[in-house]
Amino acid sequence: MSGGAQDKKQARQIAGATGERIAKRIARAGHCSRRDAERLIAEGRVRLNGAIISSPAINVTAADAIDIDGEPLAARERTRLWLFHKPKGLMTTNRDPEGRPTIFSALPSALPRVVTVGRLDINTEGLLLLTNDGGLARQLELPATGWMRRYRVRAHGTVEQPALDALARGVAIDGMVYGAIEAAIDRVQGSHVWLTVGLREGKNREVRRVLEYLGLAVSRLIRVSYGPFQLGDLDAREVREVRGRVLRDQLGAKLAHAAGVDFDAPIRAPEKPSGKASTGTRAVKTKPSAKRKPRRGAHANRRRAP
Repeated sequence: MSGGAQDKKQARQIAGATGERIAKRIARAGHCSRRDAERLIAEGRVRLNGAIISSPAINVTAADAIDIDGEPLAARERTRLWLFHKPKGLMTTNRDPEGRPTIFSALPSALPRVVTVGRLDINTEGLLLLTNDGGLARQLELPATGWMRRYRVRAHGTVEQPALDALARGVAIDGMVYGAIEAAIDRVQGSHVWLTVGLREGKNREVRRVLEYLGLAVSRLIRVSYGPFQLGDLDAREVREVRGRVLRDQLGAKLAHAAGVDFDAPIRAPEKPSGKASTGTRAVKTKPSAKRKPRRGAHANRRRAP
């Protein structure tokens, strides 16, 4: 296709209402997050039907060919979700400019390309959701989805329950407004207190900043649940896939539709690592997982989201 014809096609796609945005397509294929896809486009690393593109404001259909760094974009795979017990000391990023270890270096080689649902800072441990569907990751991160993220917290200092109860009305700290937070004292151990904290927004370092505002210094922070999915007895660095039927049930029809999940697509065959740097994902070989009875607490409480 000539350059002029390609430009005209791109113009039609920019203005058209068919298909879906190319960054969204890339994310749904599990290559990277939508934000990283937009960055790849801006860096000139994405070709659409043979031509390099510079704008993510382009709609594509199943008939369009997308290449990233010279490699064809993989076909979309069945939507899948994994539970990962992130240990303290790992960054939730693919590449850290300071050279610190990341979660992607700790994941087992059996996983396909995955993106994280939100982030946990380097000093926070506990449940981190992984998915091969960037659209699902984006939907689950949205505060509007309403999923509670619950944490167990150990902090130095003292606090009274009425001060924690006041957080249910939200709080503004240094110009940053935090929404309603549920917090309760579990027990006091000498100069430390253990709390359970629940929130629905998950702004950067929100738990630490809010508790610091109340005079507490957080010494340990563990995410124990994200929506209906529980950390349970998952060991540190262990990864466990959520069964498809459980995932379908927990999302429900409305959320599944909003996320645009695909439970009918096939599971992609194992791929060979290309040796090229990934962008927010981990490209690894896959292998069939042995069937085993899930341990108690591995998945979800179907009656209510914690």
